[in-house]
Amino acid sequence: MKRRLVLALATAALPLALWAQAPDPTGPQPDLPKEQLVIVGRGGVEHPFAVEMATTPQQQTVGEMFRPNVPADGGMLFDWGFPKSSQMWMRNTLVPLDMVFINPDGTIRSIAEDTTPRSLAVIDSRGPVRAVLELAGGTTAKLDIRVGDTVKQRIFGNAQ
Repeated sequence: MKRRLVLALATAALPLALWAQAPDPTGPQPDLPKEQLVIVGRGGVEHPFAVEMATTPQQQTVGEMFRPNVPADGGMLFDWGFPKSSQMWMRNTLVPLDMVFINPDGTIRSIAEDTTPRSLAVIDSRGPVRAVLELAGGTTAKLDIRVGDTVKQRIFGNAQ
């Protein structure tokens, strides 16, 4: 039992250890390719977004860092390619974000609202997710987006 606990702790700490050793970017990354995404809320209300696709480790490391704003109808989708636990932070991120953690079937697993800019606190998905959607802080509350709502996008195989 003790050995499993040590192994679990070491595995959980590995992504943070790699992050701590990663070179610190000095500015925002160029705009990434955009794709359409729709969040379907209560009563079938659709909320469309044009999101940047962060698909490579470098793009995912930099994310929204150093950007002065996130468009109200935009954001960034981090596609992990397969379900995994996701830990995010706000290092060098200048504005609050809503982080939407999305299951492989496109349903919203959890939401971290109005995250604190420049914080090193870990924001955890609370289980395996296929992707994380970063939106401007306050967007999920304003649009009444909730856990259980559906995100339609090609990576989830549910886009029209």
